[in-house]
Amino acid sequence: MEGLVHKLSLHHLTMLDAHPLQLVDAAHAGGFDYYGLRVVAPTVADSIIDVAHDAVLMRELAARMDATGVRLLDIEAIWLQASTRIEDLLPALEAGHRLGAKHALAVGYDDDRSRLTDTFSALCEAAARFELTVGLELITYCPVGTLDDALSLIHASRQPNARILIDTLQVFRSGASVEDIGNVETRLIEYIQICDAPRASPASVDERRTEARTARLLPGDGELPLREVLAKLPADLTLAVEAPTRELRGRPFDQQARTIMERMHRFLA
Repeated sequence: MEGLVHKLSLHHLTMLDAHPLQLVDAAHAGGFDYYGLRVVAPTVADSIIDVAHDAVLMRELAARMDATGVRLLDIEAIWLQASTRIEDLLPALEAGHRLGAKHALAVGYDDDRSRLTDTFSALCEAAARFELTVGLELITYCPVGTLDDALSLIHASRQPNARILIDTLQVFRSGASVEDIGNVETRLIEYIQICDAPRASPASVDERRTEARTARLLPGDGELPLREVLAKLPADLTLAVEAPTRELRGRPFDQQARTIMERMHRFLA
């Protein structure tokens, strides 16, 4: 990481089929400071390695982080739905805390804004017990789909640990501008998720969902105004690379991580 001002994190979605231990090893091989870990399944249709309820794996992850020096940046992906029960999320929040994470990622997936506000507030209160901030990510195909939507919910929650999580793909697909991002209170942005894409958005919801999950580009390979965004944000902001790409899919995880780091050095230079 010599020569880079930004600390970099390898987000789990970038190589979602990597086992958590493989993810730590890949982050280490690539020279990343951090990694991000999926400990909550976004929906019932998604499957994960259940780290939070596996004491042996928790110990193995802690040992692997100690051996490599790679740290856990954040845990995800808490999709707040009508059926969400905060008590069900406590093991995941505790696991994040025990593994050293500082942030939890949430998505607003409930059309009832009053209920969603209450649920988000309760999540923030629970996360505070584990010394975690909660970053609310806007996603264009979810009820909280714009920058204004996300900021409104954060302010309505009145929670001191509520933050916004900027995903460069989602924020630009929502229609936000560089200036809009630059106008967000600095204290609300603790890190961002970064990737690239063509400037033109896919037309349909299904196409945007597919792009987000499997067809992003590495920074510098697309047309998003990423450098302009970084110029508006703190110079030492941590960047979580969330870029599941068709280019790298199927390659060994360590090789993927090294390639991503090479591209990040090139982009940030």
